[in-house]
Amino acid sequence: VQLQASGGGLVQAGGSLRLSCEASGIIFNLYVMGWYRQAPGKQREFVAAVRSGGDTKYADSVKGRFTISRENARNTVYLQMNSLKPEDTYVYYCNAVHVLTGRDFWGRGTLVTVSS
Repeated sequence: VQLQASGGGLVQAGGSLRLSCEASGIIFNLYVMGWYRQAPGKQREFVAAVRSGGDTKYADSVKGRFTISRENARNTVYLQMNSLKPEDTYVYYCNAVHVLTGRDFWGRGTLVTVSS
């Protein structure tokens, strides 16, 4: 199983980035796909998740600014991040959780840095 995340980088406050995560080795439709983020020395925190049918959930800190979506035909989940703030600076991780077993997989992180 591989979850290949991309799209991180350096952006100024107020700017936008789009993260992508392409999954391989899983039956994509059977997984809830999500994004988490983590700062050095801190716990990983939930950002957003999307079910196969399109239902979404967001952390309060990103509601109205971030949009999660998925393209099942491409085994890919996206995170559109708008109105970025310096406090959104984290390593962002892609996550896949099987809807029945709860087994989960993690991708390698992608660093997002927002400058003030």
